Amino acid sequence: MCSCADFVVGTGTTFTTLAMRAEVEVFMVGPNVTLDKIPRLDTTNSSVDIDLIGIAKNNNETRSAAVAFMSYNTMENLLKPDFFTTSTDMIKTMMSTVISATLPKTTNTKLTKPVNFTLKHIREFDPDGSLSCVYWNISEWIIDGCSVLETNSSYTVCSCVHLSTFALIMQTSRPPESDSLLELLNLVCVIVGLVFFSLALLTFVLCQWSPGVNNVARINLCVSLLLAHLLFLLTQQFLSLIRRHQVLCAVISGVLHFLFLSGFVWMFIEAVLHFIRVKNLSQIISKKREVLNDRFLCVIGYTVALVVVAVSAVVEPKGYGSEQCLIKMDKGFIWSFLGPVCVILALNMILFICIIINLIFTLKNLNAEVSQMKRTKNRDSSDQATFFLSSTVQFWIMTFKTLAQFVVLGCSWILGFWKELEVLFLILNSQQGTFIFLVYCVLNDEVRQQYRKFFRCLCCGLKSNTIKKH
Repeated sequence: MCSCADFVVGTGTTFTTLAMRAEVEVFMVGPNVTLDKIPRLDTTNSSVDIDLIGIAKNNNETRSAAVAFMSYNTMENLLKPDFFTTSTDMIKTMMSTVISATLPKTTNTKLTKPVNFTLKHIREFDPDGSLSCVYWNISEWIIDGCSVLETNSSYTVCSCVHLSTFALIMQTSRPPESDSLLELLNLVCVIVGLVFFSLALLTFVLCQWSPGVNNVARINLCVSLLLAHLLFLLTQQFLSLIRRHQVLCAVISGVLHFLFLSGFVWMFIEAVLHFIRVKNLSQIISKKREVLNDRFLCVIGYTVALVVVAVSAVVEPKGYGSEQCLIKMDKGFIWSFLGPVCVILALNMILFICIIINLIFTLKNLNAEVSQMKRTKNRDSSDQATFFLSSTVQFWIMTFKTLAQFVVLGCSWILGFWKELEVLFLILNSQQGTFIFLVYCVLNDEVRQQYRKFFRCLCCGLKSNTIKKH
């Protein structure tokens, strides 16, 4: 082996004790060194760039220098980030292994250039966090003489004007304290809403409806929102477990995006069907069969939401999987949900205005026809006029029900933008199933009659079983 006085010698070793595992790199240069760039010393999770040639030239007697670079893989458990004192109450996280650099057997240890340390992140990086390059000073971490040169999600480069023991600490804001009363209210409201969603869905599927009534939009609306609220409830209950698996969290947020969007699309389809019924009072059934059959509606109802989610995932794949396993608010990604929702709400509003205008003209025409038929005293014509008048009244009722559905199911989301209206937003959105059940089932005469018939049969069955036992 040649003499270290003639060129560079680099050695590395790893040793383990009961308390920690350390990696050590030693580098020395002699007076006749011919290096033309600053040497780099590497360990598993860190590296250092130090101008050892310039330091050696400053040592006039020996014209040599040596550096020892050490990385302690578990030292952060002893020199905890809590020893880093800051003016604000923040959560402090050690983002790197603890490293140390010294200049052994070097007379003049003055640095000619700042030393750059590249520290690999050993924990998940929070983009909203604040990074600090720190060094250990007797009993605490301080930042004097150290600064962050560059950083990304994987590593950070620190620059220091002196040698010591270093580390990288991240500061993040403390999450707001959870409101146990609000969480309990949310849990109870969502469970109640799920129960009424289930009752409404069973009613739409099992009850007998008039031939002109198309329940496909209401059934799929209930299915979409029932699954969305159920998945949201389960996710929030097991959030601490789900959040450990980022892929699962992102998938759940994507599914929730799809389900809630499909709910809005089905609400729009319900408005379209209602508009067609108003436009074709005398041809409801035939129009439904010719233009909007159930299969076509199902394709539209779910494909639109699926396309929006797919495009959003391709454009910004990291937009899914927030801290609550929802879509993220940063970089405008929230508009992948709010954009389609605003468009649907605007189209629904236009449809409702058209429906009301059509009904006003229909009522005027019918009033004129009824007056004419009463003057001619034509019995068949009077019956026809009465039928159309009764149908129009029913359509007025259905229009206001659908308008109320539009307000409760759609406009209530606007309340989510104001923190002060959080409780009202929570109640309205969790009780969507309750609203659908009350408006379309309880307030429907035909459905109430079938409910009475069902309960009479149930009571008769219970009485007969009791008599048989005695």
